[in-house]
Amino acid sequence: MGFLDDKVAVVTGGSRGIGRSICDALAAEGARVALCSTKKEGAERAASEIGRGAFGAACDVQDDAQVGAFFGEVGRRFGGVDVLINNAGIGIMQPVADMSPKDWRRVIGTNLDGVFYCCHEAIPLMKKRGGGFIINISSLAGKNAFPNGGAYNASKFGLNGFSEALMQEVRYDGIRVAYVMPGSVETGFGRGGADKAGWALTSEDVAQTVMDLLRLPARALASRVEMRPSRPPRKG
Repeated sequence: MGFLDDKVAVVTGGSRGIGRSICDALAAEGARVALCSTKKEGAERAASEIGRGAFGAACDVQDDAQVGAFFGEVGRRFGGVDVLINNAGIGIMQPVADMSPKDWRRVIGTNLDGVFYCCHEAIPLMKKRGGGFIINISSLAGKNAFPNGGAYNASKFGLNGFSEALMQEVRYDGIRVAYVMPGSVETGFGRGGADKAGWALTSEDVAQTVMDLLRLPARALASRVEMRPSRPPRKG
């Protein structure tokens, strides 16, 4: 038995990496997990491996109609939503002059628009259950800009501002909102690639932070958490 017994948790981008580690941690604490991924096979495989009645479906969070259909199915299967982890994200690192408008829209659409669409669907379901918890997986790139990161930086700076505003909007509905800003994570995502092995954060580290936030008493909220490797490589 766990502290999330009978709670319904939705995780976007939940088939691999940070999202999958979060799904595993939620299920281990008794939550009924619904996850989505852009690929149906990956989502269904992850749900099968997680077990405990987990549900996996294809959903591209850039598409508000797909998001609406996904949450509609979650509501039918589980009766509502208690926890939403907005984890789905992509990073395309290119100079502004070289980036295509299509790629710009993909980054903003996934990392920012998708969070809005999911929150828009989840909040009414949470209100019906008397409250809930929304945790958005951001990045230290949401406060530290870098060359070739225009789209990614913009999406994460925007996500942080969105999270701050939403936190103040829904706090009196019993819904807590927080965002986690990891630095280098050993997932193959972002800058650094294989060079991160051995020193970077792991997806399990981020999942642990998410669980720590969920464990806070209802009266408490750590609305922003910055994470970074404790001993990154020395520069110079």
